[in-house]
Amino acid sequence: MIMSGSTFEEEIGYARAVIDGDWVHVSGTTGFDYATMTISADVVEQAEQCLRNVESALAEAGCSFADVVRVRYLLPDRADFAPCWPTLRRCFGDVRPAATMLVCGLSDPRMKFEMEVCARRPAAPRPAAAAR
Repeated sequence: MIMSGSTFEEEIGYARAVIDGDWVHVSGTTGFDYATMTISADVVEQAEQCLRNVESALAEAGCSFADVVRVRYLLPDRADFAPCWPTLRRCFGDVRPAATMLVCGLSDPRMKFEMEVCARRPAAPRPAAAAR
Protein backbone atom coordinates (compact mmCIF):
# COMPACT_ATOMS: atom_id res chain seq x y z
CA MET A 1 0.00 0.00 0.00
CA ILE A 2 1.23 3.46 -0.90
CA MET A 3 -0.08 6.47 0.99
CA SER A 4 0.47 10.08 -0.10
CA GLY A 5 -0.55 11.78 3.12
CA SER A 6 -3.75 13.16 1.59
CA THR A 7 -6.43 13.71 4.21
CA PHE A 8 -8.87 12.13 1.74
CA GLU A 9 -7.13 8.76 2.09
CA GLU A 10 -7.71 8.76 5.84
CA GLU A 11 -11.21 10.23 5.75
CA ILE A 12 -12.54 7.96 3.00
CA GLY A 13 -10.41 4.86 3.68
CA TYR A 14 -8.28 4.11 0.62
CA ALA A 15 -4.63 4.03 -0.49
CA ARG A 16 -3.06 6.29 -3.12
CA ALA A 17 -1.80 3.15 -4.84
CA VAL A 18 -1.85 -0.59 -4.39
CA ILE A 19 0.80 -3.00 -5.66
CA ASP A 20 -0.56 -6.37 -6.78
CA GLY A 21 2.32 -8.50 -8.05
CA ASP A 22 3.57 -6.83 -11.23
CA TRP A 23 0.69 -4.35 -11.29
CA VAL A 24 0.38 -0.92 -9.70
CA HIS A 25 -3.09 0.59 -9.42
CA VAL A 26 -3.05 4.32 -8.65
CA SER A 27 -6.33 5.62 -7.22
CA GLY A 28 -8.17 8.59 -8.63
CA THR A 29 -5.77 11.45 -8.02
CA THR A 30 -6.54 15.15 -8.23
CA GLY A 31 -4.56 18.36 -8.42
CA PHE A 32 -4.38 18.91 -4.66
CA ASP A 33 -0.93 19.60 -3.26
CA TYR A 34 -1.12 17.02 -0.48
CA ALA A 35 1.56 18.72 1.62
CA THR A 36 -0.56 21.86 1.98
CA MET A 37 -3.99 20.45 0.98
CA THR A 38 -4.41 23.36 -1.42
CA ILE A 39 -5.56 23.29 -5.04
CA SER A 40 -5.15 25.79 -7.86
CA ALA A 41 -8.23 27.21 -9.57
CA ASP A 42 -6.53 26.66 -12.97
CA VAL A 43 -7.25 23.31 -14.66
CA VAL A 44 -3.81 23.05 -16.31
CA GLU A 45 -2.08 23.69 -12.99
CA GLN A 46 -4.33 21.02 -11.45
CA ALA A 47 -3.31 18.58 -14.19
CA GLU A 48 0.37 19.35 -13.58
CA GLN A 49 0.03 18.80 -9.82
CA CYS A 50 -2.00 15.67 -10.43
CA LEU A 51 0.80 14.27 -12.58
CA ARG A 52 3.35 15.09 -9.86
CA ASN A 53 1.15 13.22 -7.36
CA VAL A 54 0.80 10.21 -9.66
CA GLU A 55 4.52 10.27 -10.48
CA SER A 56 5.34 10.16 -6.77
CA ALA A 57 3.12 7.12 -6.21
CA LEU A 58 4.57 5.35 -9.25
CA ALA A 59 8.14 6.07 -8.13
CA GLU A 60 7.42 4.65 -4.68
CA ALA A 61 6.22 1.49 -6.43
CA GLY A 62 9.40 1.33 -8.56
CA CYS A 63 7.66 2.57 -11.73
CA SER A 64 7.52 5.61 -13.93
CA PHE A 65 5.14 7.04 -16.52
CA ALA A 66 6.89 4.74 -19.03
CA ASP A 67 5.26 1.77 -17.27
CA VAL A 68 1.68 3.08 -17.45
CA VAL A 69 -0.59 0.90 -19.56
CA ARG A 70 -3.99 2.48 -18.74
CA VAL A 71 -5.10 5.98 -17.79
CA ARG A 72 -8.55 7.39 -17.06
CA TYR A 73 -9.18 11.13 -17.02
CA LEU A 74 -12.21 12.50 -15.17
CA LEU A 75 -13.32 16.10 -15.67
CA PRO A 76 -16.53 17.92 -14.79
CA ASP A 77 -16.21 20.16 -17.87
CA ARG A 78 -15.26 18.62 -21.23
CA ALA A 79 -13.96 22.02 -22.41
CA ASP A 80 -11.18 21.79 -19.79
CA PHE A 81 -9.66 18.67 -21.35
CA ALA A 82 -8.02 20.13 -24.47
CA PRO A 83 -6.02 22.78 -22.57
CA CYS A 84 -4.44 19.90 -20.58
CA TRP A 85 -3.29 17.95 -23.63
CA PRO A 86 0.23 19.47 -23.87
CA THR A 87 0.82 18.66 -20.19
CA LEU A 88 -0.42 15.09 -20.62
CA ARG A 89 1.56 14.63 -23.84
CA ARG A 90 4.80 15.44 -21.99
CA CYS A 91 4.26 12.39 -19.77
CA PHE A 92 2.45 9.99 -22.08
CA GLY A 93 3.30 11.07 -25.65
CA ASP A 94 5.91 8.33 -26.12
CA VAL A 95 4.19 5.82 -23.83
CA ARG A 96 0.77 5.75 -25.52
CA PRO A 97 -1.25 4.01 -22.78
CA ALA A 98 -4.86 3.02 -23.36
CA ALA A 99 -6.86 6.07 -22.28
CA THR A 100 -10.41 7.17 -21.56
CA MET A 101 -11.78 10.60 -20.68
CA LEU A 102 -15.05 10.78 -18.76
CA VAL A 103 -17.14 13.85 -18.01
CA CYS A 104 -18.50 13.50 -14.49
CA GLY A 105 -18.95 15.30 -11.21
CA LEU A 106 -16.03 15.19 -8.77
CA SER A 107 -16.28 15.08 -4.98
CA ASP A 108 -15.19 18.70 -4.40
CA PRO A 109 -16.34 21.59 -6.59
CA ARG A 110 -12.78 22.98 -6.64
CA MET A 111 -11.59 19.85 -8.46
CA LYS A 112 -11.43 20.24 -12.23
CA PHE A 113 -9.17 17.29 -13.12
CA GLU A 114 -8.74 13.77 -11.79
CA MET A 115 -6.94 10.75 -13.18
CA GLU A 116 -6.18 7.17 -12.29
CA VAL A 117 -3.55 4.92 -13.81
CA CYS A 118 -2.56 1.30 -13.97
CA ALA A 119 1.10 0.46 -14.53
CA ARG A 120 3.07 -2.74 -14.94
CA ARG A 121 6.21 -2.88 -12.86
CA PRO A 122 9.44 -3.39 -14.80
CA ALA A 123 11.34 -6.63 -14.31
CA ALA A 124 13.95 -4.74 -12.29
CA PRO A 125 12.34 -1.89 -10.31
CA ARG A 126 13.84 1.51 -10.96
CA PRO A 127 15.34 3.35 -8.02
CA ALA A 128 13.03 6.21 -6.99
CA ALA A 129 15.52 8.89 -8.12
CA ALA A 130 15.79 7.33 -11.60
CA ALA A 131 12.06 6.75 -12.04
CA ARG A 132 11.56 9.97 -13.97
